Amino acid sequence: QVQLVESGGGLVQAGGSLRLSCAASGNIFRPNAMGWYRQAPGKQRELVAAITGGGSTNYAYSAKGRFTISRDNAKNTVYLQMNSLKPEDTAVYYCKLSQISIDYWGKGTLITVSS
Repeated sequence: QVQLVESGGGLVQAGGSLRLSCAASGNIFRPNAMGWYRQAPGKQRELVAAITGGGSTNYAYSAKGRFTISRDNAKNTVYLQMNSLKPEDTAVYYCKLSQISIDYWGKGTLITVSS
């Protein structure tokens, strides 16, 4: 089993920055991919950014140029640095780890961006 614990969410003003962290524990195998998704009220969950074990990244169009995903393989932790936040970034942000064709999800952390 794999456990994912997100941290770093909260309330921030538009234009501000936040850094999310997600620590994975349990039966971690490599290679694996980790990523961040978000779900705003009344909307479907969507990809924000993802990163492979080798460091290849993929970003949603809305995140490009503002968000940066990174990971520390030794700590089994993935980060999301979010800059220039907008009110439309308000959502619950979820961490995901994918390994051996199985996806594991964290419980999510709420980010609220005020205008």
